[in-house]
Amino acid sequence: MPSPTPWSQTDIPPLAGQTVLVTGANRGLGLVLASQFAMHGAHVVVAGRDMAKLALAVASIRNGAPRADVEPMSIDMADLASIRRFADKFAATHGKLDVLCHNAAAIMVPHGRTVDGFESHIGTNHLGPFALTGLLLDSLRAAPAARIVSTGSLAHRMSSGLDLDDSDYARRRYKEMDAYGASKIAALSFTFELDRRLRRAQLPIRAVAAHPGYTATNTDLGNAFIRLSTKLFAQSPAIGALPMLYAATAPDVRSGEYFGPSGFKELRGAPRRVQASETASDATLGARLWNWSQAATGVHYLDAATSPA
Repeated sequence: MPSPTPWSQTDIPPLAGQTVLVTGANRGLGLVLASQFAMHGAHVVVAGRDMAKLALAVASIRNGAPRADVEPMSIDMADLASIRRFADKFAATHGKLDVLCHNAAAIMVPHGRTVDGFESHIGTNHLGPFALTGLLLDSLRAAPAARIVSTGSLAHRMSSGLDLDDSDYARRRYKEMDAYGASKIAALSFTFELDRRLRRAQLPIRAVAAHPGYTATNTDLGNAFIRLSTKLFAQSPAIGALPMLYAATAPDVRSGEYFGPSGFKELRGAPRRVQASETASDATLGARLWNWSQAATGVHYLDAATSPA
């Protein structure tokens, strides 16, 4: 028998009537995600820090799909006050949220801190999504079968680990890849713990994750060799976005799953189910990270009889 055709954008089901939120939607993977959701009929909220760049993203999406239903909204995932303002506005103007795509990220940036004093990677790539998820939980509950999609990375296997006792690298030498990889351990650990808590609460919301493999989303990162390698060998954002699109829309997706490219070492190709590292999958770390994140952000949810605060 012939091999099945790999899953692609043409397999995305109709999304009319759905509201989808994509953070970091002004470029790269985020722009591809927003474009595909809009082309398939969803009302898409494109969220980011710079409204001028978001306006350009909206124009780009409508250039390919003139009737696209796209709405720009301002949010800074490295600023908890901005996240709260966004969540308040979203809840006041939207009846439900069907898909929440955590795409915005700090990627191998120099040692720095968010507005709230957290190391830039952990603050932007984990604590921001943790808080936004909790603050939008009622909007997700209002949808019949909502999904929360986190962005993982192959870099989560390249880190020395997630040290919650020294998350700001005060006692360790700071390395950009190590800090980025640790934040992606946190993003995956959060996803799997979120899945466990959603199931315990018997909520029909799916928490899943996906990674883009080796994708040319930031060709200005790293040294000259890395930049050249990315330009020559990395796959396009249109292909790199497929695992996240699959996680967000495919009907056979189950909560707690992780998706990535199907090719060699998960570097490129059509989406398939993949495995996270043992560290990211560890339930003990997940529970500890959840409690640490609640204390850090002040956002509490999916504990016994609690609501986001």
